[in-house]
Amino acid sequence: MSELVRIFDTTLRDGEQSPGASMNVEEKLRVAHQLARLGVDIIEAGFAVSSPGDFDAVRRIGQEVEGPVVCSLARAIAKDIDVAWDALKGASKPRIHTFISTSDIHLKYQFKLSRDEALKRAVDMVTHAKGYVDDVEFSPMDASRTEESYLFEVLEAVIEAGATTVNIPDTVGYALPKQFGELIKGIKEKVPNIDKAVISVHCHNDLGLAVANALSAVVNGARQVECTINGIGERAGNSSLEEIVMILKTRRDLLDLDTLINTEQIIASSRLITGITGMTVQPNKAIVGANAFAHESGIHQDGLLKEKTTYEIMSPESVGLSKSTLVLGKHSGRHAFRTRLEELGYNLTDGEINKAFERFKSLADKKKEVFDEDLEAIVQDEVLSLAIPERYKIVSLTIESGTESQPHALVQLEVDGSLRRFEAVGDGAVDAAFRAIANATGTGSKLLHYAVNAITGGTDAQGEVTVRIQEREDIVIGQGAHTDIIVASARAYINALNRLEHKKKQGDMLDLF
Repeated sequence: MSELVRIFDTTLRDGEQSPGASMNVEEKLRVAHQLARLGVDIIEAGFAVSSPGDFDAVRRIGQEVEGPVVCSLARAIAKDIDVAWDALKGASKPRIHTFISTSDIHLKYQFKLSRDEALKRAVDMVTHAKGYVDDVEFSPMDASRTEESYLFEVLEAVIEAGATTVNIPDTVGYALPKQFGELIKGIKEKVPNIDKAVISVHCHNDLGLAVANALSAVVNGARQVECTINGIGERAGNSSLEEIVMILKTRRDLLDLDTLINTEQIIASSRLITGITGMTVQPNKAIVGANAFAHESGIHQDGLLKEKTTYEIMSPESVGLSKSTLVLGKHSGRHAFRTRLEELGYNLTDGEINKAFERFKSLADKKKEVFDEDLEAIVQDEVLSLAIPERYKIVSLTIESGTESQPHALVQLEVDGSLRRFEAVGDGAVDAAFRAIANATGTGSKLLHYAVNAITGGTDAQGEVTVRIQEREDIVIGQGAHTDIIVASARAYINALNRLEHKKKQGDMLDLF
């Protein structure tokens, strides 16, 4: 029987540290329930001390999500650990994950601690956490740039203090696969009590090597991988959960390792994260990209028709894709609509179905066929965005534009229940609409990014707009979809403004790892 590798999902903690990817409590709960269906071993639900919102998310996930261990991050500070325990004490399987840097560059410039001081704090705080829970994880941050003899000394000491998992972070994505694998091998050989703890790894993707480094670590004895859905995370992101899992599954013949992941939930998990964060997966992304199981070359198509394994080393069904397409149109009923959404991985309430179905019927009157991508856009626009309180709502939008006149926009918004009407001109129709909305809402935000994606082919296709806006230090994503690209743009801008208002109330996250 293959040896198991534990999957530690940190989408809700490190993944959320991607600029603009912060989630509210309800969104985090939705993700955590999906992670439980996916079968991850550990959910790092957040950093409880960082904000009231994160505390509440950790608390509710611990109480409401069954199956995985629920973990909170905590600096090697007593208050952090106390707050983590307050959030986790209702969980059936709680874990406290505490950390401090061990590299000389971090100790000198960031923490201003000597090696002896850092070692003492690490031991003291693991001991403190052990007073609350049996399951304690310790991370020596920037381990890949730490002198090995000192790193081994720290690991031995924290294991002696009660750490049951020791996580080795490649915090800045600096290591190369061979080097990182040898570091894990050295830990196994030179830390005397390493048999009392699980070796974990947390690899960042600054050089595009996160998955390769994690795989090298696993080959050399690591038995837990910290990763995120779609590889999102700080800077260039983390090891991609779907890639790690499918490598181990597809090459079990060579590695003789496996996970407990229900791989058929991978696509649903990926799409949920994309919908909530607005961070679109590149088409050629391994496993979950739109082109991952698409074949255009005539030679490839010929081979695939004769024998699928000629060009597919994994089946699309194994990650949750379906070969068949249910064609939906204006004559389709609610039952067929609900069934197709469930096949796409969306389990909605009756109220959410009704909201999405109304939008579907309106779209079906304009299009001959409604495709899966259209349905996903409807769910993301009409359902998933409802988790954000809507201070601003579009009542109507009128645009005048042409070659002989300056673009003009007239917008009516509902703001805190009151109707506001503003006009503006701009360099283009979208610019005029955005200026009118900005005037109506009084926002001082700056537009950082604007992107349009045709969801399906044809002149009647829905357009999906993603915007990224910034106000002071806050950066948020907004999304909107509609057959009229100007309306889609306005929806995206309003969605971003509502997220910005919600984020202001939640408070800022601390930047870690």
